[in-house]
Amino acid sequence: MVVKVYGPAYASPKRVIVCLIEKQIEFETVPVDLVKGENKNPEYLKLQPFGSLPVIQDGDFTLYAIIRYYAEKYKSQGTTDLLGRTIEERGLVEQWLEVEAHNFHPPIYQMTTQILFFAKRGLPADENLIKESEEKLGKVLDVYEERLSKSKYLAGDFFSLADLSHLPFTQYLVGPMEKEYMIRDRKHVSAWWDDISNRPSWKKVLELY
Repeated sequence: MVVKVYGPAYASPKRVIVCLIEKQIEFETVPVDLVKGENKNPEYLKLQPFGSLPVIQDGDFTLYAIIRYYAEKYKSQGTTDLLGRTIEERGLVEQWLEVEAHNFHPPIYQMTTQILFFAKRGLPADENLIKESEEKLGKVLDVYEERLSKSKYLAGDFFSLADLSHLPFTQYLVGPMEKEYMIRDRKHVSAWWDDISNRPSWKKVLELY
């Protein structure tokens, strides 16, 4: 059964796609244009009642909390350690996924919205909010720098969902947002980013979308 991923051009669906590639799961994509408000169409809201991206259809199964599901369902396929090999490693993966969701994501999402998507819509950016968000993100990256001075990846010496989840928005940061210095000014974060962003799975995502 081919998995359908809705909204591949945006960051969060790319997180799902890179996970599917790591797990060697066949998929196809369905465009959803946020700028045109296609995520608020009645047909899409039947799949995702909050109008958020991403959402997947796997046969008759529809889901919008996705990467842990596929990492668990296909844990012996593709990259096998995405959730860790032991309960302790799983705990660390979950811990850093929580850090990504609650500490890393909010400021980088604000920056992405203000710098990239407001510009696409012809709306003025809030420079104070951008500055405040960059300061918050810098403090988070300082914590990452300390962590990555002790281990190759966030959850230990293995690539996991904790690392994978950072790929799409960090790509915006170092690319179109032109704030690569936030990564390069931190030696261990910089080495970590070079490692994870050069994985064949992520290169494939960038080629496709």
